[in-house]
Amino acid sequence: MSETKIYSAINGIMSEIGVIGKGKKNQTQGFMYRGVDDVMNALQPLLIKYGVFAVPEILEHTREERTSKQGAALIYSVCRIKYTFYAEDGSSVTAVTIGEGMDSGDKSGNKAMAIAFKYACFQLFCIPTEDIKDPDADAHEVTPHKERSAVMKPDAAALDTISAAQVKRMFAVSGENADLCRDILRKYGYEKSTDVKKAHYEAICAEIRQSA
Repeated sequence: MSETKIYSAINGIMSEIGVIGKGKKNQTQGFMYRGVDDVMNALQPLLIKYGVFAVPEILEHTREERTSKQGAALIYSVCRIKYTFYAEDGSSVTAVTIGEGMDSGDKSGNKAMAIAFKYACFQLFCIPTEDIKDPDADAHEVTPHKERSAVMKPDAAALDTISAAQVKRMFAVSGENADLCRDILRKYGYEKSTDVKKAHYEAICAEIRQSA
C-alpha cells in the first residue's frame, strides 16, 4: 500500500523549515514580531520542493466599526478560514483558523486573512520560534502557606482587575505570543497580566489584535 503523499510532504517540510525568528519591528510600540511574509518566504521553496499548495475557503466573516483613541473610525474584521493543503496525488489535510484585523481603511479583511494563514502554517507545520523557553530557566520564590493565604485575601483593588478567563482570552487573541502581550501591557504600566484593570482590558485586546 503506497503512502499518502500529503503526510510525507508535511513531515518533510517540518524537518527542513527551521526557526522563524522575530525579524520585524513595530515602529509605534518598539516590539519585534514575525510577519506573514516571513512565514511565506520560509515556506514557499519547501512547498514547491514537496509539491504542496493551499486553498483557502472563508467560512465566516464579520465586520464592525470601532473608534480609536483619537476618535477616528476603525473597521474590525474577524475571519474564520479553512485551509486545505493538497499534495501531488490529490491527498489533503485541512486546518481551520481565525484571523482578526483592524484598519482605518479597507484592509481589515486582508489583515484578518493574513493572520489566519500565518497561524495555520505555524500550527500545521509546527514551525519553531525563538520564544520557546525551558521550564528550568525560570525560578520562583513561593511564600509559606500561611503568608500566601494572607496575600491571596481579596481586597477592593483586586475587584477592579480582570478575571482569569479574561487573561486567558487576552493571550488567545495574541496567538499565545507572550512577548507581544508583555510589551503591550508595559505600555499601559502593567508588569503582570493579572494586574490589568477592567477599564483598560478592551483597549489592550484591540492593540494585541492589531499587532499579532
